[in-house]
Amino acid sequence: MKYVCDVCGWEYDEEQGYPEGGIKPGTKWEDVPEDFVCPLCMVGKDQFSEA
Repeated sequence: MKYVCDVCGWEYDEEQGYPEGGIKPGTKWEDVPEDFVCPLCMVGKDQFSEA
């Protein structure tokens, strides 16, 4: 499953995770920490939509 930032379009792919941000590949979106912010525009998880 993929999730896209509604503000800038950055994409979180559960298969790839976000290793640069400490999120391992295979991490489900619901398991991403609540304080996660988009690495490009710094908005929170509430600004992402399922792709």
